[in-house]
Amino acid sequence: MSKKLILILMLTVLVGVTAIAPVFAQDKVVVEFWTTDNEEERVNTYEAVAARFMEANPNVDVRIVPIDEGTISQRVATAVGANRLPDIIRMGVERVASFAADGLLDEEAANAVIQSIGEDDFREGPLQMVTDPATGMYAAVPYDGWLQAIWYRNDIFAELSLNAPETWDDILAACQALPGQMDLLYGVTLGTDPGQNYGHQVFEQVAISNNAWPFDADGNVTFNTPEMIEALTFYTDLQQCAQPGPQYWRGAREAYEYGTAGMLFYSTYIMDDLVDGSGLEGGGNVELVMSDLAANTGFASTMQGPNGAATYGQLVALGITRDADPEAQAVVEYFLQEGYQDVLALAPFGKVPVLKSAVEEWSTSSDYFANYSADTLAQIANGYDVMSRWLFRPDYSATQRAVVGDIEGRLLIPTVLSNIAIEGIMTPETGAQFLQEEVEKLVAERSG
Repeated sequence: MSKKLILILMLTVLVGVTAIAPVFAQDKVVVEFWTTDNEEERVNTYEAVAARFMEANPNVDVRIVPIDEGTISQRVATAVGANRLPDIIRMGVERVASFAADGLLDEEAANAVIQSIGEDDFREGPLQMVTDPATGMYAAVPYDGWLQAIWYRNDIFAELSLNAPETWDDILAACQALPGQMDLLYGVTLGTDPGQNYGHQVFEQVAISNNAWPFDADGNVTFNTPEMIEALTFYTDLQQCAQPGPQYWRGAREAYEYGTAGMLFYSTYIMDDLVDGSGLEGGGNVELVMSDLAANTGFASTMQGPNGAATYGQLVALGITRDADPEAQAVVEYFLQEGYQDVLALAPFGKVPVLKSAVEEWSTSSDYFANYSADTLAQIANGYDVMSRWLFRPDYSATQRAVVGDIEGRLLIPTVLSNIAIEGIMTPETGAQFLQEEVEKLVAERSG
């Protein structure tokens, strides 16, 4: 064989290898996973779980994309417009109904995952929360969740002989009595930032505790009712003894940890922060007002209003989108099985498992559990049995649930709270009427 022919053959092989290599890369199935667990440590854990999955499934490329919870509706709308939906979305359950109504979720895929893991292993409450009333199918896969509570300085409450902040009257009395006590500047920090859904989460518990709901039994919008106006009045009146706004969860958390506010509306995510101090945006951690802040903090998860009681909580779900490849189902299963405890361990108090089989390992997964009473831990573990949300009303139709998701997604409640409590350009009455008209428009959009 001539040297020229040998050289040609060698070049052919080299060129062939070069040409083939990208083809193999392109043959990988890309699964894009959007997660609202967007802090660096949490993203690192998601990527580590994804890496283990990819090692076992070399034909799949899982890409973790952190997103901000407050912008999820806008991000999804942009992705739909560009025909670039991700494959998996980690989101609050309030988004599930509206995304399902818009036809963005693959309900058959969600049901396949739940059946594969074992429907009986899921706690009943979370499955009910993701059920699409229009189809009777599961619209997304439950993942984890948390309870909301008023965390309060029980040492100062005891010193002042204040009742635990469980009723409207006791909450208001404490808010007025706390400023000026033991270096406290404010009674509480409210959600008043119109660009964050923190205020919605707090207000919804207030509203339900007064039997104020978005729709009545006949399907009429009910935002201008006396009960809703009373809830708006109570909430915004608390601003008189609250940290000046606009504020959202970060300012509220830090004010409590620094000892400038005596009460905090927050999820169970706060429990490790009350031991170590929460992370600061610029790096480092908050220096707690006292080393034993957790031991001096009370937990009031149920709020009693004039016309009822409410315990607010959140369920986080994994939605598989309509355009997702079948491999996305395997990724979701992996994150609920082999990688589940890794993710739960990021914030055990804020990530209560939805699987019965995961509870025992979760309950012993953190040294932080030792800082809280058995009663507090029991309330957290059983939170799915008692939590109430506008979205969870069993008599609400698919359209009504989608509208409830739209209300939160469009930040209507935070806008009104800001306009009343901070800007002073609305009253509870005019704010309620604004909500009435805006929600009626949302119903028309969904019904049209």
